[in-house]
Amino acid sequence: MRRSVLSLVWLACLCVALCGACAQAQQPVTVAVVGLEHGHAYGVFDAIASHPEVKLIAVVEADKTLRAKYGNRYHIDPALFVDSMDAMFAKGKPDAVLVYTSIARHRAVVEQAAAHGVSAMVEKPLATTLADALAMRAAARKNHTQLLVNYETTWYASNAQVLQDVAAGKLGTVRKVIVRDGHQGPAEIGVTPEFLSWLTTPEGNGAGAMFDFGCYGADLMTVMMHGEAPESVTAVAQTDKPATYPRVDDDATIILKYKGAQAVLLPSWNWTTSVKNMEVYGTKEQATTVAATGVQRMGVDGKETSTTAPALPAEEATALGYLVAVMRGHIKPEGDLTALDTNMVVMQILDAAKRSAETGRTVTVTPLPQ
Repeated sequence: MRRSVLSLVWLACLCVALCGACAQAQQPVTVAVVGLEHGHAYGVFDAIASHPEVKLIAVVEADKTLRAKYGNRYHIDPALFVDSMDAMFAKGKPDAVLVYTSIARHRAVVEQAAAHGVSAMVEKPLATTLADALAMRAAARKNHTQLLVNYETTWYASNAQVLQDVAAGKLGTVRKVIVRDGHQGPAEIGVTPEFLSWLTTPEGNGAGAMFDFGCYGADLMTVMMHGEAPESVTAVAQTDKPATYPRVDDDATIILKYKGAQAVLLPSWNWTTSVKNMEVYGTKEQATTVAATGVQRMGVDGKETSTTAPALPAEEATALGYLVAVMRGHIKPEGDLTALDTNMVVMQILDAAKRSAETGRTVTVTPLPQ
């Protein structure tokens, strides 16, 4: 009898513990948006509003004009706005910050967030310099926080499918990859004035099209090569529209040399229309991504097929879904398109590309300090 009572008590305690754990797991991940000067901030508030597992607790922006613009458009509670991260932390601490500042300001935001034990997801690329990226990595490691990088193309089912096929050996040995990313130019497509003001400066963006769009291909190629950095990088960059972009490049070509393979990245603000696609040439098959979901294939027999990539799982289909999965421990961000280790290699590539374009020489990529 006593044993039965003890068993019932034990089961009751277990149920209470499990219920408590489930309730805790279902608590929303709290986020703060830091900065509104990045054009990609448009849409993030709708994304948060439609994601029940994410709760917005603050918007950090000192510019009153930007606060009014976003507040009116997305019906943001005025009480959520604060002038600084110090003011935010005085009121409360989010689980993560979503960073929509200039790329140059990423380091300061990440370091301050990490010092408070807060993780960060920044817009691509990770930083404007390799030195800043190393400092950001050090801050995240020291404080045991996550540091993630958001790329639009990460959430393309077409890219995911081709990367999976490469990893599974379906294309054979990959010999050549060509990645095209860009559009007609930020001024030409009408980005907001606050976005254009820093995007077209080396101080705010690191470079022009080379960094703005070169990072996409560097990210995809790094995952395809299992985190391996290229042996060397050769790049050319030029400004074809100096009246519009007097301080940065608007067109670049970046060649990555690996053992047994090459990648050609074609970032540009001079495309006829917006483009984001990848061609992968293997010894068994070639595959080309078409927008977010399409994949065209051709085998060695010359037969062509067109398919639609299967939809991604919820935690891999959007930036917020991925963030929630990471914060809850469902995904360990290592070796994927968003992970810090991958994006440190991306920064090595961008750093080498910039130096190559400036000197006219091929740059050997050296290992990063650990």
